[in-house]
Amino acid sequence: VHWHGLRLDNRFDGVPGLTQDAVQPGETFDYTIRFPDDGIYWYHPHVREDIQQDLGLYGNMLVRPDREPYADPVHSEQVVTLDDILIEGRELVPFGREAGNFSIMGRFGNVLLVNGEQRYDLDAKTGEVVRFYLTNVSNTRTFNLSFGGAPMKLVGADIGRFEKEMFVRSVAIAPAQRYVVEVMFEESGEYTVSNRITGLNHMRGEFFSAVDTLGVVRVSNELAVPDRGESFRALHVIEEVRDEVEPYRKYVDAPVDRELLLTVDIHDLPVQVMQFIAIDTVYRSPVEFTDVMSHMNWLSTSNEVRWILRDVDTGAENMDIDWRFEVGDVVKIRLRNDPDAFHPMNHPVHLHGQRFLVLSRDGVPNENLAWKDTALLPVGATVDLLLEVTNPGQWMLHCHIAEHLEAGMMMAFAVEPGG
Repeated sequence: VHWHGLRLDNRFDGVPGLTQDAVQPGETFDYTIRFPDDGIYWYHPHVREDIQQDLGLYGNMLVRPDREPYADPVHSEQVVTLDDILIEGRELVPFGREAGNFSIMGRFGNVLLVNGEQRYDLDAKTGEVVRFYLTNVSNTRTFNLSFGGAPMKLVGADIGRFEKEMFVRSVAIAPAQRYVVEVMFEESGEYTVSNRITGLNHMRGEFFSAVDTLGVVRVSNELAVPDRGESFRALHVIEEVRDEVEPYRKYVDAPVDRELLLTVDIHDLPVQVMQFIAIDTVYRSPVEFTDVMSHMNWLSTSNEVRWILRDVDTGAENMDIDWRFEVGDVVKIRLRNDPDAFHPMNHPVHLHGQRFLVLSRDGVPNENLAWKDTALLPVGATVDLLLEVTNPGQWMLHCHIAEHLEAGMMMAFAVEPGG
């Protein structure tokens, strides 16, 4: 079991073949977990994640500091997991047992789940401010969440708070990412919790809009006490975070230390499938919010599809990459998502055991930093990360689309104790 986002003792990171042996049926393994950072974390398997996680082996861990972690007090808090599952009739669509299936785009579900249920229900009072801790635990789906037009403030991500609060209409959450938002329900009535996405018909090159209803927040006429409207409407600068990240801004213009190209090798699929994929990629979407080629996707397995992390300097790929750092290093890593791959796809990239800042996207500096462990790379994007190396051991870096991980899109890096 992997404890996602935690800077914990390496031997308890839960990666078979790297930090421990897999726990076989009937066996036990005791994990000792420490929580050096407050925030919202989660656990999930690292053996056939495409199967075990999709079947529900996951959960959240909310770590609170001694003080109020955010600038605004709220009336209530909700921990929310977003997921999906693929069902045909009354049965799960079969998983690939010998080799992972749905290897091109990942396994999109046709039933969306919030906290394991098909419908999310919440009762609130007029004027109530609710803090939502959001985690996307799906295999491949990126959600775009909104609360029926209620004003929403983005305050935290993955491991920490943003340096500046900001109002958003919706929040896009890739697999494995976490966000913390505060929502104020100003008037009585019902607010629909929605997943609003833009899909792409690859054959026609036409974008289309779709809305999935995930649940509802019912707001009564009773007033929430005390009134928190004034503090909610203010956008705060979190000086503690700003002071912590300020020394790292100079790295925006610094040379890149390591660079990875994210691409794919597809071979030996049936000719008809290869032809369809070739036509499919004439039109591209930066983020695949939904599966519009489900049959072809289902036919692709990890025997024919190899997703690749390629070290630009050495040409080494996936587990052949040899990166070595020391505690105390600050490493600038550039990730490039190949737009010319046979089937380009967005990738949520996760680093184990450390934390990083997203310095820039496509050359544009990030003006609102937060500590993270997972970053989304849309098709064709270039993202610069600044890795703060604090934790010795052998650590994974991989795509968090479960089927891409199963198809090889992972590497390990070594961190030696400093001094």
